[in-house]
Amino acid sequence: MAETWIKDDNGNKVSIEYFGTKEAAQKALDSLINCSNCTNCENCTRCSGCTECRDCENCSHCSGCSDCSGCSYCLDCSGCSGCSGCLRCSGCSYCSDCSDCSGCSYCSDCSDCLDCSHCSGCSDCLDCSDCLDCSDCSCCSGCSDCLDCSVFPGRSGRSGLYFESKLKGSENGKVPPAIPTIPDIHKTIYAAASQPGSLDMQTWHTCKNTHCRAGWVVTLAGQQGKELEDFYNTELAAMMIYDASTEDFKINPARFFDKNDEALADMKKLAEESICKETTLF
Repeated sequence: MAETWIKDDNGNKVSIEYFGTKEAAQKALDSLINCSNCTNCENCTRCSGCTECRDCENCSHCSGCSDCSGCSYCLDCSGCSGCSGCLRCSGCSYCSDCSDCSGCSYCSDCSDCLDCSHCSGCSDCLDCSDCLDCSDCSCCSGCSDCLDCSVFPGRSGRSGLYFESKLKGSENGKVPPAIPTIPDIHKTIYAAASQPGSLDMQTWHTCKNTHCRAGWVVTLAGQQGKELEDFYNTELAAMMIYDASTEDFKINPARFFDKNDEALADMKKLAEESICKETTLF
């Protein structure tokens, strides 16, 4: 069914079907103060290019957000609540100045974190809690200066103990493996994952020719990728390989839990952007 839109002079628009009645949709549109190019937002101030946001204030410089509430000065986040100054985060709450985080709460100045809480100044963390510039931590992955961290169960049947391999490597005195790189990683990953039957986002590795996004990253990195995966875990190894293979891109770990169509769309977009950059150089 086609949606019926009400628009204002600032490019904001609301759907009558989304809000239920024309009166409710108009009320939501009228509640936007100095917002521009927003869609189905309500009670927001100085937002730009947001979608389905609620009660955000001082969200100037926001763009491409969805389902956010009470956030400020965030950029390209999704499903967050009460956050401030975050970048490309997903499903976080009451965080500030974080980037590429997912499912975190009450964190500050973190980056590339997943399912953390009450953390500060961390990076490349998974399933940590109550961390704050500590040292000599255990059961963490890629953390720095942590305290009272703990391993939580894996999701969707994946890696029930995320860090078992890393702990074994540390206990045996093993040196962490070198991080491999994948040339033209965005094009390479999309070329592999876009083949019929080659992508299954429900599990890391289904068979030799079928993997999830992170599974393809470590697989295409060859033996070094496998060693990195064995030492840490599939998710962190894939994040490290992405980071080492590109200068201006950090993968949001939430992307490793997309559905098949969402993952393919994101990989295709990155591959096309990579081609455009190469064309521009010439």
